Amino acid sequence: MPIFTYRSTTREGTVAEGVIDAPDEKAAVERLRNTGVIPLEVKAPAGRSFVGSRIRFGAGKMDLVSFTAELTTLLAAGLPLEMGLQVLSEIAGQKGMKEIAQSLLKAIRGGVSFSEALQKHPDVFPRFYINMVRAGEAGGVLDVVLEKLNEFLESSKELKDQVVSAMIYPSILVATGGISIILLLTFVLPRFSVIFAELGNALPLSTQMLLAASEVLKSYGWAVLGLAVAAWLALRQYIASDRGRLRWDGLKLKLMTDVVQKLETARFCRTLGTLLTSGVPLLQALHNAREVIGNRVIADAIEAVSKGAKEGRGISGPLARAGVFPSLALSMIRVGEETGTLDKMLLQVAATYEKSLKQAVKRFMSLLEPVMILIMGLIIGFIVVSMLLAVFSISDIPM
Repeated sequence: MPIFTYRSTTREGTVAEGVIDAPDEKAAVERLRNTGVIPLEVKAPAGRSFVGSRIRFGAGKMDLVSFTAELTTLLAAGLPLEMGLQVLSEIAGQKGMKEIAQSLLKAIRGGVSFSEALQKHPDVFPRFYINMVRAGEAGGVLDVVLEKLNEFLESSKELKDQVVSAMIYPSILVATGGISIILLLTFVLPRFSVIFAELGNALPLSTQMLLAASEVLKSYGWAVLGLAVAAWLALRQYIASDRGRLRWDGLKLKLMTDVVQKLETARFCRTLGTLLTSGVPLLQALHNAREVIGNRVIADAIEAVSKGAKEGRGISGPLARAGVFPSLALSMIRVGEETGTLDKMLLQVAATYEKSLKQAVKRFMSLLEPVMILIMGLIIGFIVVSMLLAVFSISDIPM
């Protein structure tokens, strides 16, 4: 039977290490739990590791998802908050989590609440996170709120990873295609230009254009690269401004209406639903949910929703007048308001559109990839055909 090494902690916060024999990693975790300890890390003989509750303590850089998941597991096991933070500060294998846990622990021991301690690290803990923790503290259900935060962050991370992974292949395609074109213009064409110059024949217009572009890249390549970088930096700075961001988001909304609309609908509804479920007041929850929307056009359009809710008109009507969310989502939200289950309905809308978003991204990629391949093929084909036309004209071969 395989032997596994483990790290565990007791409810008093005592961290221990040892070995245990079990048929597999899950069985090892279960045996440790049956002994009354909390398993933190279980390593297989081959170096693979499994940690209960879907997390691995002390792995990777400090991030909100891992911190919340680990703290949730410790609190769910019965440890008080102060003891849980102390355990995290002791077992953290990376500098970021250790420093954050120690800072929070010091603040709590100094007499401040957990939410107030979180406010000292705005670069790590967003406002909606702090508001949910504050609501959990007020209601005495901090462990439950952290569990919902954990689910929310994992769902958001999965959604983000889905979009990022879908962009990997197009990015590789653009990079390889661009490098191929640059190599053709800077290394291949110059060799042919020597032959063309010696023979002195009149070259086709397309070949002359290519030779001119090749000469520019060969002679002023660094200048062209510098201009391209400067243009990119200028574009980024413009997009960072309020006016530029608004125009850029408007362009994205026009070009990718289906994807952007579903993405922002899922973000808004999951954030708002999670906040309401955790006991955050509606107006405060609306303000925080608006902040997580990445598209400024949509964010500005739903700004009036808070005003409508303050006047007692609910949110379904103002959202419908904003005209930025799909009709199905608006209908589901309206039903949630009428039945008094707005929080649950918002989470259902988020789940529906997260699933639909994955399909929309696949459809968008299925259209984008062949278009990019076609564009790259046309550019490279133009270069090759132009070179062949020049060779044929020199050889006087009739076309």
